[in-house]
Amino acid sequence: MKLTAEQIQENWNRLRTIINKEFPDRAEALNVIYDEFEERIMLMPASSMEHFHNAFPGGYVDHILRVYDCAATVYNSWEAMGSDMSGYDMNELKFAAIHHDLGKVGWPGKNGEIYIPNDSEWHRKNQGRIYKVNPENPFAMVPDLGLWMLQQYNVKVSWNEYQAIRIHDGLYDESNKPYYISRFPDSRLRVSLPIVLHHADHMASVIEYERWKTGSSNAPKKAPVKKINAKSISSSDNKVDDIFKGLFE
Repeated sequence: MKLTAEQIQENWNRLRTIINKEFPDRAEALNVIYDEFEERIMLMPASSMEHFHNAFPGGYVDHILRVYDCAATVYNSWEAMGSDMSGYDMNELKFAAIHHDLGKVGWPGKNGEIYIPNDSEWHRKNQGRIYKVNPENPFAMVPDLGLWMLQQYNVKVSWNEYQAIRIHDGLYDESNKPYYISRFPDSRLRVSLPIVLHHADHMASVIEYERWKTGSSNAPKKAPVKKINAKSISSSDNKVDDIFKGLFE
C-alpha cells in the first residue's frame, strides 16, 4: 500500500482544515505544532511494521483521518442503540480521535522522529520491519508523549479528552486495566468516550491491515448513517427483521 504525493497532500489539507474548523478556540496553539512539524507529520508512517498498519510515507495522517471517520460511525451506533452520550460531546471525541497518536510525531528537534527508515534490508525483507524506532530518543509510551506535547505547546484538553487519549489502546496496554475492569460502580468509566475511541482506532487498524494484506485501496462507502432512537424499539412489538430494516434503510 502506497500513497501518491497528491494523496498525501490531500490528506494533509483535510487534516489542517479539521484543526481550524472543529477546534477554533485551540487552533492557534495547535497550528504551532502542525506548522513546526509539518514535513515530519505529512510523511511519517503510522507504525514500523508493514503488517501492523500504514507503515508507509503518509501513513500516519491517513490513519488519523480514518480513526476520525470511524469515530463518528461508532458514536452514531452507540447513540442509536441507546447509550447515554450526555457525559461528553462530539467535539471532545473529534479532538481525541485527531490527537490519539500524536506521540508518534516524536520529540521536538531535528532528529526527534520516533520512526526512522530501517537500514537493514534483511529486516525489511524477512520481518516487514520497514522502519525502526529511533534509538536517540528516550523511551516513552505514545499516549504519554502525545499528551506531554499538547501541554508543551499550551493546548488545553478536557479531562474527557485527556483520559480518552491516555487509555485509547484499551486492554492492549496492561496499564489501562484498572480503567476498563472495575469491580465497583464508582470506579467504572463515567463516559463511553474512551471505549468509542478505542473501537474506532481498532476498526481503522484492522481495515488498514486488510488493505495491506489484499493490496486493496477501496475507499469507504459514503452511505449516510441513519440515526434511530433505540428506546422507541419494543422487543414485544417489533420483529428482529423490522429492527434491522430500520437500521439499514
